[in-house]
Amino acid sequence: MADDAIFVIAEAGVNHNGDEGRALTMIDVAADCGADAVKFQTFSAAELVTADAPKAAYQSRATGNGGQYEMLKALEMSPAMHEALFARCEARGIAFLSTPFDLAAARFLVDLGMSRIKIPSGELTHKPFLEGLARLGPALILSTGMGTLAEVREAVGWIEVAAGEDWPMRGPDRLTILHCVSNYPAEPDEVNLRAMDTIREAMEYPVGYSDHTAGIAVSIAAAARGARVIEKHFTLDRTLPGPDHAASLEPDSLAAMIAAIRTVECALGSPEKIPSASERETRKAARRSLVLARAVVAGERLDADALTIRRPGTGLAPKRFEEVAGRTVARDLPAGHVLGESDLA
Repeated sequence: MADDAIFVIAEAGVNHNGDEGRALTMIDVAADCGADAVKFQTFSAAELVTADAPKAAYQSRATGNGGQYEMLKALEMSPAMHEALFARCEARGIAFLSTPFDLAAARFLVDLGMSRIKIPSGELTHKPFLEGLARLGPALILSTGMGTLAEVREAVGWIEVAAGEDWPMRGPDRLTILHCVSNYPAEPDEVNLRAMDTIREAMEYPVGYSDHTAGIAVSIAAAARGARVIEKHFTLDRTLPGPDHAASLEPDSLAAMIAAIRTVECALGSPEKIPSASERETRKAARRSLVLARAVVAGERLDADALTIRRPGTGLAPKRFEEVAGRTVARDLPAGHVLGESDLA
């Protein structure tokens, strides 16, 4: 993420439903759609939740009654599955990412070859975890759903202190902070994309957006607002059982979103206000010049009645009207002649 490209993460999450074959297909889809990375989740249900932890409301809507433990246990990925997914990503030329939910998982992923760690929103206030991740060394992507600006400041402070001067990743891209609304799906009127500006100004790190809204419009808007990272859930089929499928994009929509982000990225261009190369010819046709309203003879002094302003814009600019009125002409010129500098004595 050291260049100016927007880093697009296709969030597979747990939408593989524990099926390695489906997860491999999701990698292929993400690569075909043009994503920079495909991201999964690495956790042990026993290490993540208590035996009777209730589901979030969106999880209950999607998967019915019961606790988190049973749901998450079925979605765990084995070390061998991780290795297979990592190998497929290497073969397809797309970055493998997986969100760790404990330090053992993070160490496993770094040893596997993962160069960035995405920290989920639920861990924003988990000080020991954030400090441990900072000491591991890879670049961090911190999601801030459910958080206040004060909590983001605190989390970033923990990371900076723990990383210290020995943080191998240099420059601002060692940490990217994602704005996020942790509801599935999030409503557009909850999103507050302007909060990205607030985070950027307060933290002085690159910002991005983890999108849980339906559709693709808000991710595209985030790209236009300066997101350096955009993350979006996707699935092979929104009707599949599981907590996140209903709030995810299907492949055609993922491809359309990434294509639109690339268009926005290209259109953002430079902050310099200058004519584009293609405008230079248009400028000649669309702008106006000083034009003779009547024929004149060599040595004649031009008065205001002798001048008019017409297209094309290939001659003297209209702003020179008062200057040119009163000048003499160097030769005989017909009515309708577009005045140039060489026409004046």
